Amino acid sequence: MTTLTVAGVLLGGALAGCGGASPAPPPSPSAPASASPAAKKPPTMAPGPAGRTPVFSRRAAGGGGAEKVVALTFDADMTADQGPRAKAGERFDNPELIALLRRLKVPSTVFMTGRWAEEYPAQAKGIGADDLFEVANHSYSHYAFTADCYGLPVVGKDAMARDVERAFSAFRQAGVRNVVPYFRFPGGCYDDAALRALTPANVTAVQWDVVSGDAFATDAGAVAEQVLDGVRPGSLVVMHCTRSAAPVTGEAIGRIVPELRKRGYRFVKVSELMEG
Repeated sequence: MTTLTVAGVLLGGALAGCGGASPAPPPSPSAPASASPAAKKPPTMAPGPAGRTPVFSRRAAGGGGAEKVVALTFDADMTADQGPRAKAGERFDNPELIALLRRLKVPSTVFMTGRWAEEYPAQAKGIGADDLFEVANHSYSHYAFTADCYGLPVVGKDAMARDVERAFSAFRQAGVRNVVPYFRFPGGCYDDAALRALTPANVTAVQWDVVSGDAFATDAGAVAEQVLDGVRPGSLVVMHCTRSAAPVTGEAIGRIVPELRKRGYRFVKVSELMEG
């Protein structure tokens, strides 16, 4: 299965992707670099061809000896209007999951909404200060970038790039380091218009090839089995870091990580997966 395709071409019959070898432009203010000046610049596919934001979903398998690496990613979801629910006690964070990833020493990428960073600034800063993690953009509002996306409110096309920049701004205000210029569409929903609208943000959109099914799941074993059945060398797994919407993710990770290591897999961040 090929990872990088040209925008508008269906990937696996479901997701559209794009890529290319266009020369990189000067850094965009919307795509912050790593906090340390000496840090290695994270790889990016931006800018994409024909004025579209590039999309990455899996490292291409390189022959019969493909390296057994897998990237676990965690979406920290929170919509712009969920503040009252958080104040009433709903858990949009999951510090227990982050602590588990630290204990298991699993490098991971957290796709964080700006609203989540505003609600949990200390946690956001702590995740971003830990070299085990990298923080990527999951929009500010967690509103959809296309119509008919799991019932989410929709961001206007003219406001899409501003929504992404607003999330980066929220990260800066919270003191988040280790920020990478990657973006995940809420719900994974996008179309050609969204890819064009996000071009000014100078980000690489990141999808996945393995759906964990942890959202609103109550059976950790079923989530673990779905991930273990789906992972292949170079896979990118989508999970969640939102306790109220994904209550069994931590338990599933406790099963997934040792089993994949037993099978010879090494865990990497999206930046390393993309680099390979």
